[in-house]
Amino acid sequence: MADQRNPAPFAHTRLHVISGKGGTGKTTVAAALAIALALQGKRVLIAEVEGRQGISQAFNVPPLATTEERIFADRSGGEIYGMAVDAKESLLEYLQKFYKLGRAGAILEKAGAIDFATTIAPGVRDVLLIGKVYEAAGRRTGGRRGGGDLVYDAVVLDAPPTGRVARFLNVNHEVAGVARVGPIKAQADSITRMVRHHTTAVHLVTLLEEMPVQETIDAIGELREVGLRVGAIIVNQVRDPLLTDDELAMISDVTSGREELVESVRADLVSTGVKATKPMVHGLLAQAHDLADRVALQAQEDAVLAGQRLPLAHLPALPGGVEDGGLRVLADALVEEGII
Repeated sequence: MADQRNPAPFAHTRLHVISGKGGTGKTTVAAALAIALALQGKRVLIAEVEGRQGISQAFNVPPLATTEERIFADRSGGEIYGMAVDAKESLLEYLQKFYKLGRAGAILEKAGAIDFATTIAPGVRDVLLIGKVYEAAGRRTGGRRGGGDLVYDAVVLDAPPTGRVARFLNVNHEVAGVARVGPIKAQADSITRMVRHHTTAVHLVTLLEEMPVQETIDAIGELREVGLRVGAIIVNQVRDPLLTDDELAMISDVTSGREELVESVRADLVSTGVKATKPMVHGLLAQAHDLADRVALQAQEDAVLAGQRLPLAHLPALPGGVEDGGLRVLADALVEEGII
């Protein structure tokens, strides 16, 4: 755990962007990170942009609206507000704000023009999605960006998966061909300044498996190529190896089919009152070999991640899921691992 002399590497980060390969638990990690920040007495906004309502499921609250709602409060004074950003509604807001369309906006929506606009130009859609987060991140109590205190101490963005996150955040480049001037271009420029600021970090969630690790490494390269700051690598669902290193080494050195070993293990089981048969022992030894192989593979992938020379955190697997305090366990682990 970091102390005041050696603060955590992201103690002063305001925008935490969370990405990861599908199935790695990035939404759960985003929720845990928001809780960890709130437990420090901070007012936090957590936003999602994929329309899956994963955040509401993690916090066990009703589906999030497109406006901020409080979904968590801690006795330290920390709070979490949640928001689900919708591209269609964001576009209607932009049209009203910059072009004063009024009822014409509703007519365009009924005609399908809004769906067409948010689908035909993915870069513009991303500007609309991140634009809502940008506005909330910069909002001040005085009602203007230039005065008063910031409404939120930190913002956590549950972003798209690693295969798309670099393009999603690199909005200035993505809209260059469709919006060279005007409010969309100005908003893209402002978003670019925000995501490239030193107070923004993109954290990548992975598992100790070959494909997620490779996607993480690819994402690191893509993010750096477009000038975005890579934050921590967060390894999720790390399982207890159950056996010591010496026991794992012993299992790796023997062959599960050796009859003398089978008979020895069977005799030990029988001596404890277990009615063990040779087929049962063969199965147990095969499972032990599978465990040893899996632990060795995890160690290999962990070494690959460590080689990226980025802050690295390991979160435990939760057999019971995030219910019954599971998110708090992950939040505490993020602090103990020195991330915030």
